[in-house]
Amino acid sequence: MKIKSIILFLSVIALFLADNTLLAQKHAKSTEIVILHTNDMHSKIDNFGKLAYLADSLRKTHKYVFLLAAGDNFTGNPIVDMYPDKGFPMIEIMNMLHFDVTAIGNHEFDMGQELQNKRRQQANFPFISCNIDASGAVEKQPEPFVILKAGKIKIPVLGIIQLGENGLPDSHPSRLEGLKFTNGIEKAKDFLWLKEKYGILISLSHLGVEGDEKLANAYPQFDLIIGGHSHTTMAKPMMVNNVMIVQAGSGLKYVGMTTLQVTKGKVSDRKYELIPLASIRKTDPAVQALIDKYNSNEEMDRVVGFAETAFNTQEELGCMMTDAITARMKTDFAFQNGGGIRISNLPQGDIKLKDIFRLDPFGNQVVTFTMTYEEIKSLICNAYNREKEIDLVPSGMTYSVTVNAEGLCADVEMKDRSGNLLDVNKTYTVGVNNYISASYKFNHADPGTTNYNTSAQTLLDYLGDVKKVSYSGSRRTFEKKQ
Repeated sequence: MKIKSIILFLSVIALFLADNTLLAQKHAKSTEIVILHTNDMHSKIDNFGKLAYLADSLRKTHKYVFLLAAGDNFTGNPIVDMYPDKGFPMIEIMNMLHFDVTAIGNHEFDMGQELQNKRRQQANFPFISCNIDASGAVEKQPEPFVILKAGKIKIPVLGIIQLGENGLPDSHPSRLEGLKFTNGIEKAKDFLWLKEKYGILISLSHLGVEGDEKLANAYPQFDLIIGGHSHTTMAKPMMVNNVMIVQAGSGLKYVGMTTLQVTKGKVSDRKYELIPLASIRKTDPAVQALIDKYNSNEEMDRVVGFAETAFNTQEELGCMMTDAITARMKTDFAFQNGGGIRISNLPQGDIKLKDIFRLDPFGNQVVTFTMTYEEIKSLICNAYNREKEIDLVPSGMTYSVTVNAEGLCADVEMKDRSGNLLDVNKTYTVGVNNYISASYKFNHADPGTTNYNTSAQTLLDYLGDVKKVSYSGSRRTFEKKQ
């Protein structure tokens, strides 16, 4: 019995060793590729030192490490956005980190086409998008894709930008003059040959997570979609049609790390990890020194007002922004779109110049209209229907949207500051930023008058007048079911 037991034991050991030999051979034949990816950084530079340390640490232990960005690198930090050479600090730091490629996001257009060209020329990495035609524009034509190389393995990465209901990316139309855009999901079909040729296909997408799902459902040829635009923080990857979709939030709070195993020219395994940069304790000294230099900006620390109470919601911030327009432009009403309120809160205490430009970084000008009751109603209703939720924060009134069974605006009730219903027979003066006037669909016989003051400067002038503000608990918009 002992001999039989020994023979059985030796047989098990032999099988174990054989299995591990086969496993070792399998991994020996595969190539590991590490992709660090960010999206929607919006000029937030403070964590770049940590990202640099992480990337360099991985490069010491892994042969193939790539660093990718899925668009919207700019707009959101006045230290970068208001720099004399607008946006350059972002490029300088990304160059130091050795980024390999970025998608073009809608906010890449905020600086205008000429400056975007300059930033792209300064970058040591390409800006890509497959659904932009710049043949009639100032902007230099971007390449649709880039090929990353890991030894003999070639990895095609396809860039795609989102389009809104108007067929344009979410940027002011005046900054898109001469550019033509096509549906990115449909356009991606023209590049499926990349998968056939190279065996691998990655999308660096600025479509938003819903668009990424549609892309994955349409084309299982994609091995990986690295997404942006929707600011989705994904602790786990989304698997759609056997396509892995990943996205790492916004503001450079996180970095995604996707690891691919490539065997015989095809992806044989995929793993994803979301890394909070707050968990990285060390920083790259050279990168940190550059960050500290840019952050040492006395002008941006200039006090421009005082918040007697904290701003805890975007609506409270929107109320201050629109009150600035009605007060300075002497209009009856004003409206601010939610997408143009770029921070979610502001603490009690001194309001600094950099806070204003963080809140409203776009440089949009104020436009005033003379509008009828029904025209104002059409503005509010159409704004609601864009996302099926309250969008516009008003000044000079409160309003309530009645929503039908389809989730669309069926009616609007508007009341003045005293709580009285607006007179349906009167005309009113209304102030909005020129993004709303150019991009929103609403009825208006008056073409509008541009006041060559930005909404941010209007707010600065308002704070100069009132000195102190308090909007705690302010609520001017309501919603009810039909």
